[in-house]
Amino acid sequence: MTLTIYNEIFFTMAKNYAPLPTRIKAVIIDGIALIILMYSFTEVLSLFDSIPNFVRILVFVFLFLLYEPLLLCIFGATIGHFFNDIVVKRIDDDKKNLNLPIAIIRSVLKVLLGWVSLLTVTGSENKQAIHDIVAKSIVIPYQKATK
Repeated sequence: MTLTIYNEIFFTMAKNYAPLPTRIKAVIIDGIALIILMYSFTEVLSLFDSIPNFVRILVFVFLFLLYEPLLLCIFGATIGHFFNDIVVKRIDDDKKNLNLPIAIIRSVLKVLLGWVSLLTVTGSENKQAIHDIVAKSIVIPYQKATK
C-alpha cells in the first residue's frame, strides 16, 4: 500500500515517466520470467524423443529474441513492466504501442548495451535509455481506464 502511494507521488513529480529503480526492477523480473520460460520449454522438449538440436536452438533463439518485442507490440508491456505498472509507448503518441520491427531493434540494443543503456535515463529529459532514444519510445506509468 505504501509503495503504491510512493509510486503515484513519484510518477506525478517525475513528469509521468518511469523512474530508473522501477525500470531496473522490471528488467530483473523479465530476466526471471525468461529463465522460467526457458526451463519450461526445456521440460516440454524433453518429453519428445527425437527433437533435432537445431529445433531446440531455434525455439530458444525465438524465445530470447521475441519475448520482449511481441509483448511490447501486443500489450505495451512485458511481465516485468506489468508487475511495476509501467508501459512502453511511442514518444510521438503515448497511446500507441511500438510496432514489431522497432520493438525488435529496441530489444536487441537493450541486450547488446546492457546496463550501459540505462545510464542515460537520469540525464534524459524524457527519462529515456539509449534503446528508447533509438526506438523513439518512452516508458510511462500505466494509465488505468477511467469511466
